[in-house]
Amino acid sequence: MRVNLRNLCFALIAVAVTFTSVRAQSQSPEDKTLAPYFVVQGDPSVDQLPLKDTQVEISVAGVIADVKVRQIYRNEGSRPINASYVFPASTRAAVYAMRMQIGNDIIVAKIKEREQAKKDFEQAKEEGKSASLLEQQRPNVFSMSLANIMPQEQVEIELRYTELLIPTDSVYEVVFPTVVGPRYASPNNPAKKEDGFVQTPYQHQGQPPASSLHISAKIFAGVPVYDLSCPSHQVFPKWWNQGNVELKLDDANPFQGNRDFVLRYRLGGDQITSGLLLFQGQNENFFLYMAQPPKQVAVQDIPPREYIFVVDVSGSMEGYPLNTSKRLLKDLIGKLRPTDLFNVVLFAGDANVLSPQSLQANHQNIARAISLLEQQRGGGGTELLPAIQQAMSLPLRDGISRSIVLVTDGFISGEQGVFDHIRANLNQCNVFAFGIGTAVNRYLIEGVAKAGMGEPFIVTEEAEADNVAAKFREYIQTPVLTDIQVRSIGFDAYDLNPVKFPDLFAQRPIILFGKWRGPVTGTIELTGKTGQGDFVSRYDVGGSQPDEGNSALRYLWARTRIAELSDYGSSAEENVSEITALGLQYNLLTRYTSFIAVREVVTNPTGSAQDVNQPLPLPLRVSDLAVGSGTAVGSEPELVWLVLGSLLLATIMVLRRRRWFV
Repeated sequence: MRVNLRNLCFALIAVAVTFTSVRAQSQSPEDKTLAPYFVVQGDPSVDQLPLKDTQVEISVAGVIADVKVRQIYRNEGSRPINASYVFPASTRAAVYAMRMQIGNDIIVAKIKEREQAKKDFEQAKEEGKSASLLEQQRPNVFSMSLANIMPQEQVEIELRYTELLIPTDSVYEVVFPTVVGPRYASPNNPAKKEDGFVQTPYQHQGQPPASSLHISAKIFAGVPVYDLSCPSHQVFPKWWNQGNVELKLDDANPFQGNRDFVLRYRLGGDQITSGLLLFQGQNENFFLYMAQPPKQVAVQDIPPREYIFVVDVSGSMEGYPLNTSKRLLKDLIGKLRPTDLFNVVLFAGDANVLSPQSLQANHQNIARAISLLEQQRGGGGTELLPAIQQAMSLPLRDGISRSIVLVTDGFISGEQGVFDHIRANLNQCNVFAFGIGTAVNRYLIEGVAKAGMGEPFIVTEEAEADNVAAKFREYIQTPVLTDIQVRSIGFDAYDLNPVKFPDLFAQRPIILFGKWRGPVTGTIELTGKTGQGDFVSRYDVGGSQPDEGNSALRYLWARTRIAELSDYGSSAEENVSEITALGLQYNLLTRYTSFIAVREVVTNPTGSAQDVNQPLPLPLRVSDLAVGSGTAVGSEPELVWLVLGSLLLATIMVLRRRRWFV
């Protein structure tokens, strides 16, 4: 039988068009499952990679870090583009300023209500004006949108944020996340408009980088700095004196924007970790109180404990993250005390439990758990909430202190439900979180720990696993301080954050933000209980004086209050007006306030431009399995159809030469 080639080709095209049309119509915006996808290069006249360079300057003075991030976008195509880019920051970042520069024009961004800022941006886009919009998608995930970047035009965006550095065991850590890892969006939950960032394009594993990254840091400690290290990157430190050091990334190394930048150091003395910082403003005064906790109490004073390890074995954990998890858990489980109980819950698309009830930490049960872990291979989605629910529903024995330990890279989008469930069951257990990977979703890890009144731990390198495991064991052996209360006596303090303190397990200071009125006099008193009795610490307020150098306290106080209202709880919807007011009053980026900058010059009269989503690199040692298939045009299913169609047509052409087709 002979077939007409032209008719067959038309038939194939018709089938493809019909398939695409039906598929698009069958997925309304409301029921699409958000998912990341691999970018597919299209029109060669459109620059698909407009972000060319990111420069980061970190300045640390005492316990406060101020960070300047400069992003350089350039349209190297021949058509106007509208660009969008998703990028991370610290979960504690208080973003307080943004500006845009095009040529010699510098436009300082204004803080506005989110919807109004979005309308202003869309209007500028339609009018052919250059504009930039900075929005918060998560407390640690931001999106930058730019309108009407003309061919060969360069746009420079600068944003500023500040954050408080809280030491643990006298170690300070400065973290600058460089990439947002691909988030898994559960098909069991409807897609939310604010989760649109999840549907972000990615480059394939090992693909050459799209932009360059430069990071520099300065530390002005006022006391000697010890044990300075950067486990994530190669850096060159330059010491001016023992308390003043500068450092830069080694630019000779390959692209380094696919993993968190982590800087650690210790300080000599206790001048920084204990004390009171004051700032006197025009209308309001702000303070930061930090107090050292007591030493850890004896292990024999602690009751028997139960540990339930909830372990992520999804696709994004394949390779280095899962191997590190196995090593970490073998160390933790293998060194439990004989009086301890334990269990293991594994999750990907579903959850599996080692035993219906927790087991004694004897050699036989430990070997059984380790054998189960060794069999795991990464694959599937990341259904965390059912796993947490199953872990919390396991039978609980009287007289046992239960702790749930979550081990994951955190590449999910449904964080809120997890936080809510943990918070609703706080009377059942403590919750600790281990983040494994080079670009961990710190919002999930820190949020889980905060909701469960536990502590987050991050392992960015496989070689760190043993040390972090040892640190965790030491941390959870005993609470350092319980029933914590802080009160001011003779010092008129108000608007305090936090209002309540969880049990303290590690050597880290008690932190209290607030405002004050009147004279700088009186006492701040810290009380609590240790395993050996009552603890009391008093600080003389009169020993501190207001300092203009502490102006960041107003941003940090407001950011702490916003975090309390919105970051880790769905009740944020009830506090929209207060969060919005705080963002507008203190010039801060929030879920409900955004920065908008518009250049009042029409450069693109037609307003016609190609929309471009800047693709992100996959985090270091994360495989293509973390992305899988998506629903967006240009994602894996469309690519597969394109490849199969091309192969089919090529086959037909070969067969035609053999006269099987006409």
